Amino acid sequence: MKLYSNISLILATTASLFSESWQIKSQTEWKKNLQSSKGIIIQDDVVSPKEKFGHFKTKLKKFKSKKSLQSLTIHQSPVWQNWEEVSGVGPSNLKDAPVFLAKGPKDYWMFGRYSPPKPSKGKKSGKFEAKNAKLRGFNVPLQTTPDENQFNAPGGLERGLGGYHAWQSRDMQNWVHHGPVTPGFARWTTTAEQVGGTTYIYYDFPNDQDPHLFVDDDLTDGKPGKNMGLAFADPSDGSDCAVIRDLDGKFHIIYEDWSPIHAGKHSWDSPLAGHSISPNGMHPFKILNPAVDHRTKPTGKMAKYNHPHWTKEDPKRFPTSVAKYEIHQPEQDAYGDWAAISIGGQYYLFCDFHPANDKIRIAWFTSSSIHKPFEFCGEIGRGHPDPDIGFAEGKFYLITQTAKDYISTGPWVEKVESRVGVDTTNNDKIDKWSKWSEVKESYDYIKGFSKQIKKTPARQSLAGLPPGYGFQIEVKISDVTSNASKPLIESLDLSFRD
Repeated sequence: MKLYSNISLILATTASLFSESWQIKSQTEWKKNLQSSKGIIIQDDVVSPKEKFGHFKTKLKKFKSKKSLQSLTIHQSPVWQNWEEVSGVGPSNLKDAPVFLAKGPKDYWMFGRYSPPKPSKGKKSGKFEAKNAKLRGFNVPLQTTPDENQFNAPGGLERGLGGYHAWQSRDMQNWVHHGPVTPGFARWTTTAEQVGGTTYIYYDFPNDQDPHLFVDDDLTDGKPGKNMGLAFADPSDGSDCAVIRDLDGKFHIIYEDWSPIHAGKHSWDSPLAGHSISPNGMHPFKILNPAVDHRTKPTGKMAKYNHPHWTKEDPKRFPTSVAKYEIHQPEQDAYGDWAAISIGGQYYLFCDFHPANDKIRIAWFTSSSIHKPFEFCGEIGRGHPDPDIGFAEGKFYLITQTAKDYISTGPWVEKVESRVGVDTTNNDKIDKWSKWSEVKESYDYIKGFSKQIKKTPARQSLAGLPPGYGFQIEVKISDVTSNASKPLIESLDLSFRD
């Protein structure tokens, strides 16, 4: 598995809050500043435990004049390995590629194709009779379904149109079906965003071509919103895009660019991910540098293949279904069906991953800016995932179209404990230590955004310690997870008050 640990971590608070700080954040600085260590390894600018436990203590950091401590902030690598596999968390009758949109606390939505629910395991089959029901957080009439965790709202009783439907949850356990949100011609729905109370639902038309858009002010009425038509005229083939708004409100589309590959032989994915930006989520979109570019060597030779849907679904725009591409060598890894999220300004892309000589699974990439290239983080699972990602109930949900989903508490990996010592008399000895404190990042919603998540750094307050001439940091790391992740400490930042 590839692992890039030397990516700079951008905090939600980018400006320095304190007059001065002592930072340790590079391979050289780690080795220069450590007095003692046990059970740790320093590699690629990151400190991690060799096995389940590690410990280190810095050298004494001296100053000519007395200083007062403010806090110790610990940053971990943004590489996000902290995922637990679970059975599917969404509605059991949601089919095809899921689209997940958290509109805020206790307001979670999934979109997908609809199929009638089946009785839960252990229940006798037979004719089902719907009954009136009540569910906390819902003030509309509800009816039961064969699945005890699924209910129909009035919109959910509307006739299906062959496209995507909407389900809503307050707890990620019980789901209320609200009915259609796109018609049949928009069944290749790929992603969703929101602006205020308005939901932007993107779909390819035809399949794997050109993001189109529905704008919906009411997801509960069982009717599609307004069809805005073509949103982005993608000059490449592929689409299967992710859409995410940055904190300035601009829309970014990350899409498959099939120009360097025979996508039909690689799960309809590509080594190249295009990137475009728009002020309003539709035209005009400006094409930027690729978000991901894992192309191998171009040969200069062109080739063709046919797509099964283009002419069939939109013969006026696509009188031929021929796709052209430049042959590259050696065989390329391919990625697609993109999904996006940002945590404290650190951006992540999740996707299908079809390695050159292996089976398809999930992969993800990260970047300190939406405008910079994304670097590979890791992979998980098996099967064709078509994933989406969102934040709900204090956790991150990676939803797929397979029988398995994945849940994470976030990029931060437990357990990290720290304490700081002070030399108050200038005799090169610590005479006052803080108490040991467990530190961790925490995450929350940013009002008005679905995919921008606020991050509170892992910080130990030290305002109660006396001023001093010298300072020392001691850290204990414990790997308490049952997955492939472990704490990866990227930097320490000891801040002082004026």
